[in-house]
Amino acid sequence: MGIVREQEVTGAEVAEWAGGLDAIQQRIGPRFARSEQRQRVQAYLEGLLSPVERKNGWQLAERAGEATPYGMQRLLAGAKWDADAVRDDLRGYVVEYLGDPAAVLVIDETGFVKQGPKSVGVKRQYSGTAGRIANCQIGVFLTYASPRGHVLLDRAVYLPHEWADDQERRHEAGVPNDVAFATKPELARQLLARALDAAVPAAWVTGDSVYGGDRRLRGWLEQREQPFVLAVAKDEPLWAVLAGADGQHDQWGQPRADVIAAQASAAEWQRLSAGNGAKGPRLHDWTRLRLARLQLTDEERRWEHWLLVRRSVSDPTDLAYYVVFAPTGTSVQALVTVAGQRWRIEQSFELAKGEVGLDHYEVRRWDGWYRHMTLAMFALAYLTVLRAHAASARDGEKGGPPTGLT
Repeated sequence: MGIVREQEVTGAEVAEWAGGLDAIQQRIGPRFARSEQRQRVQAYLEGLLSPVERKNGWQLAERAGEATPYGMQRLLAGAKWDADAVRDDLRGYVVEYLGDPAAVLVIDETGFVKQGPKSVGVKRQYSGTAGRIANCQIGVFLTYASPRGHVLLDRAVYLPHEWADDQERRHEAGVPNDVAFATKPELARQLLARALDAAVPAAWVTGDSVYGGDRRLRGWLEQREQPFVLAVAKDEPLWAVLAGADGQHDQWGQPRADVIAAQASAAEWQRLSAGNGAKGPRLHDWTRLRLARLQLTDEERRWEHWLLVRRSVSDPTDLAYYVVFAPTGTSVQALVTVAGQRWRIEQSFELAKGEVGLDHYEVRRWDGWYRHMTLAMFALAYLTVLRAHAASARDGEKGGPPTGLT
């Protein structure tokens, strides 16, 4: 319960956490046909939320008073239940207690270092978690960042070409026959589509350059009229109109992002905060430059394209770039605030791995990976809801807390 203690939840509120899990059990219970499974999934969630150092099958079984880990292992690897259905329950839970029209959907991936070649999707590949090329799995995740808290909302394991094309390896790991190779941006699109199709309230989408650099993802979001602030590399080609060398004839083309940014005058930069960090406001210098867009109708004029540029206060050569699709009239500060929400997913990864054992699993197969991730994400969401309720109570807000928390 470290995350709860960090938020200064009162002792009485901490004591009620098991009651809150009863409410979650009622929500997801129908997904499990047998009472034994329902009891074990509650024990699994309680174990993820407990101070147990390693939240693997042995440790969770021991905490639950079981002599062997086989029951916990069977919950992930052999029992009949649909992790995607529980994921949908998680989404409903998050929207009910944390939903806000101003929320931001954040996409990113994280690595899970593994030994050997058997774990689904594992290979030597770059892991930001390890900071190097390592033998690992990569998972693409969607975070829901609302004013009341941020949680992991959806997940997808990245299946490299070597796995997607190897029938024997796929069969051994239980990869479904209809799963084909998909890039990380394509996986992100699947996660976003599920959230948006389910009417999850969100004003913006943001993510790093792995996703912002994918034109098909940007185009798909535009077609859905979903505003975004997505990072891109400095050499990303973007449609723009630049001043000609003679100063009179403008040039239409696809210059690099850094070339477009160089057109900004000194007067166009503003020092703005992207939100508060551990050391106070995260201040940078910001500017935006309009990108070219053919606007043929009044309907299309409701939207604008921008290149948003961030410059370090201490090092003017340190620049970051974002492609923006936003309603006409959106302020620079609003765009900066959205760009600053990307750190929420990094914090979600840190909390999920440190508090609820997101990376403590010891399963190799497809179903086991999705089942553990889903339950760990539910545990994190529960803690976030508890924290939000405690903060509301301290602030004197009226209204009933989530069922089971009082």
